[in-house]
Amino acid sequence: MSTKNAQYYIDLEDKHGAHNYHPLPVVLEKGEGVYVWDVEGKQYFDFLSAYSAVNQGHSHPKIVKALTEQAQKLSLTSRAFYNSNLGEYEKKITSLFGFDKVLPMNSGAEAVETAIKLARKWSYEVKGIKDGYAKIIVCENNFHGRTTTIVSFSNDKDAHNNYGPFTPGFLRIPYNDIEALAKVLEDEAQHIAAFLVEPIQGEAGVYVPDEGYLKNASELCKKHNVLFIADEVQTGIARTGKLIACHHENVQPDILILGKALSGGMYPVSAVLANDNIMQVIHPGQHGSTFGGNPLACAVAVAALDVVEEEKLSERAEELGKFFRAEIQKIISKTDLIYHVRGKGLLNAILVNDTPESPTAWNLCMQFAENGLLAKPTHGNIIRLAPPLVITKEQLLECVAIIEKVILNYKK
Repeated sequence: MSTKNAQYYIDLEDKHGAHNYHPLPVVLEKGEGVYVWDVEGKQYFDFLSAYSAVNQGHSHPKIVKALTEQAQKLSLTSRAFYNSNLGEYEKKITSLFGFDKVLPMNSGAEAVETAIKLARKWSYEVKGIKDGYAKIIVCENNFHGRTTTIVSFSNDKDAHNNYGPFTPGFLRIPYNDIEALAKVLEDEAQHIAAFLVEPIQGEAGVYVPDEGYLKNASELCKKHNVLFIADEVQTGIARTGKLIACHHENVQPDILILGKALSGGMYPVSAVLANDNIMQVIHPGQHGSTFGGNPLACAVAVAALDVVEEEKLSERAEELGKFFRAEIQKIISKTDLIYHVRGKGLLNAILVNDTPESPTAWNLCMQFAENGLLAKPTHGNIIRLAPPLVITKEQLLECVAIIEKVILNYKK
């Protein structure tokens, strides 16, 4: 346990760090499984999982072992040379997800940028769109990262305003509106390279589309020779009860974007997967990353994927997610403070019966923390609830009891 109190570390960050986040005033020092501890020794259930990066739980021993053993051998070569880990990782991930090729990157935003570049290059060299005219369809209220290109097609004012000039070439349509997608494809398919979509919009408040939306969208894209790109950085790696959320509708994307839990939260690892007819438009020198595919990342990612398979985390998330939503529904029946729970697997959100501008959701999260559970609001009046997938049913019931206690005793 640290010899300094939480306020010391909060003040240190406030003085020396950019003010680009607004964290809950909890300073964490240690994590194991579903638990984290602050610098004063208080234990909490982690119900955010680093935005679903820690699906395998904090400090999973198998992933820690892979990290430490590889770190003592070789961490980085760049891609100027081959290394003995990359091929094994590439074989593992492509086999598991059903693709010919993977392009390894580091962060989720980097992987999204890679998918955009790949789709554009394919559209010019394979589909035959005139150079510079390719467009990519995206959805309103999307969250794909914070690079300049990505915020160019965001309608979140905080992410978008005062960062221009912006990257052109994107068409934004309403999410979960298959008619809107059909219309833009009918009107402009000859100029459309891809449709980029989150199977569940996580940052927007765990917005789950209607049943059949993804399947119909994928079929429309095939009809018009447009690539279907699934951003599963948050929803992938078992979080929603399937290996990727698209599999709930038996959809295999043309391009799949993964990150976060691809390393179990141990190291930045992301990936773009596609088949040869798409991936082979990229040639040496045309895209890359010094750290992408480094030996340390590959060893960690293989271990993280092994844990998902060996511990049947997809199946666990599916079963416990249904149980959790049913338990939260019981709380809803006892109060007017929250009015809806939604999600898939163990990616869920409760909607607070107050305006997005109100402090209610924040105050609830503060009181959850006081009672030993960490969660965070999104979009003002929505609380995302996403524990590590290694959580047990007994632990989940403890968490439900905390949530119920806080909500039923809440006073403004």
